Amino acid sequence: MLRLALLTLALTTLGLGAVDAKTLRWAGRGDMQTTDPHSQNENLTNNINILVYEPLLVRSKTLELLPALADSWQQLNPTTWRFHLRPGVKFHDGTPFTADDVVFSFERARADTSQLRVYANASGIPKKVDELTVDFTTSGPNPIELEHINTINIMSRAWCEKNRATKPQNYTQKEDMITAHQANGTGPYMLKSREPDIKTVLTKNPNWWGIKEGRFEGNADEVIYLPIVSDATRVAALMSGEVDLINDPPPQDVPRLKQDPNIKVLEGAENRIVFIGMDQKRDELLYSSVKGKNPFKDKRVRQALYQAIDIDAIKANTMRGLSQPSGALLSAPAQTTPELEKRLAFDRAKAKQLMAEAGYGDGFEVTLDCPNNRYINDEKICQALAAMWAQIGIKVSVNAMPRANYFPKLEKTDTSMYMLGWGGGSTDGIFILQPVLSSYNGKGDGDYNYGRYTNPKLDELIAKIKVDMNPDVRLKEIRDALAAHNAEINHLPLHRQVIPWATRSNVTAVHRADNQVMPYWVKVQ
Repeated sequence: MLRLALLTLALTTLGLGAVDAKTLRWAGRGDMQTTDPHSQNENLTNNINILVYEPLLVRSKTLELLPALADSWQQLNPTTWRFHLRPGVKFHDGTPFTADDVVFSFERARADTSQLRVYANASGIPKKVDELTVDFTTSGPNPIELEHINTINIMSRAWCEKNRATKPQNYTQKEDMITAHQANGTGPYMLKSREPDIKTVLTKNPNWWGIKEGRFEGNADEVIYLPIVSDATRVAALMSGEVDLINDPPPQDVPRLKQDPNIKVLEGAENRIVFIGMDQKRDELLYSSVKGKNPFKDKRVRQALYQAIDIDAIKANTMRGLSQPSGALLSAPAQTTPELEKRLAFDRAKAKQLMAEAGYGDGFEVTLDCPNNRYINDEKICQALAAMWAQIGIKVSVNAMPRANYFPKLEKTDTSMYMLGWGGGSTDGIFILQPVLSSYNGKGDGDYNYGRYTNPKLDELIAKIKVDMNPDVRLKEIRDALAAHNAEINHLPLHRQVIPWATRSNVTAVHRADNQVMPYWVKVQ
């Protein structure tokens, strides 16, 4: 109640009563990590940043690619793409948008402090042709060049140079720089203020090029994002009218929200797979009772962990039915098969047998790192897993923490076992195969392979998937890669999230499968 009272005071102080139909008050469990659009690759962070900054192409309500800062493009040859930039666009500080900004932004996003460098590298080398034309030359054919181009937001070269921000913020080291709390984009909203873990306020950009094209369909001239960690407080804020929208209602509260005549629940699955990763590189496992060895290097131990998971119990009890159990590590099932989706059977006796065969019949102790404000019921899932693994002798300590501390810990590979989710606008397999499942190469591949395992067969297939232009052959290669991953049990797949949104009854919003809120489509009556 204290948190709700403070929230009420904050909104009242801003003069934002419920009658102000042009203000959207949006709440979620956690806060964005940074306003530097090239530093971190996390969904909420990307969501808010893409309201201020823009890529060359954006996604529609159904996640199709549309022209944005580029109004047209063409492929000149198998390795060269030409993008014609939209004329007359200006950054929020009034400076014109040109090809120099595009070249600068893609080069900036290739830096070692960027968690988006895998996509910037895949996009190719940018070269200015004239003020409104840029060519990208790739190292080989790229069957999803446009998907990669879509991931990089464009910054003002002049603004970054003026503010000594030519490299992305080093978020892992908590670097403080202007791009961590100020912004200067071309997008539909301007950053008015940013108070980490308290609120972020955006205001409509009256000069946005999209207004003339009819893309600003809503009436939310101001957006206030409020991180409210407590599920109970966040739901209470919605039900009392203190906030207008939450895009992560706790599963246990969805039935109650559906019964409230003042609330609308928008159903929808998210393109996101949630899974468990394990250190498979170190010879001695960190944060474990096992000395001199790493049990996760033994496939039998990994399989034991997998087969000790009662995924149906997690779906029923922890997720309240709002999950889709999966055996394939893809954000959506479009490129998988029923065989790949089939999970290893829950079999506690088999799991115990595998542990004994691996020499761990008496079990061992280990720590599972877990976020507590990133994925739906993330900490509760980790606690449920710990209880299941205890049944086969593995004593798991759940080390739960906010996302602001969690991801820097993983980026340092300071972990033995961890939870991760992967998804977004693209459902193409390369978007998880290359950054998450491939071997780490220091250039973007495997940047999110925090367990640092290597699977040579998988790497060989990923190399082909990157350049194969035959859709049928490429699809088979993606499926073969997933099968190679499943065969070695390099991760423990759990489920795809199903995330309804909940709004006040006077709010109309568009639920997208990437779980990103686009306020310029929101109408508040």
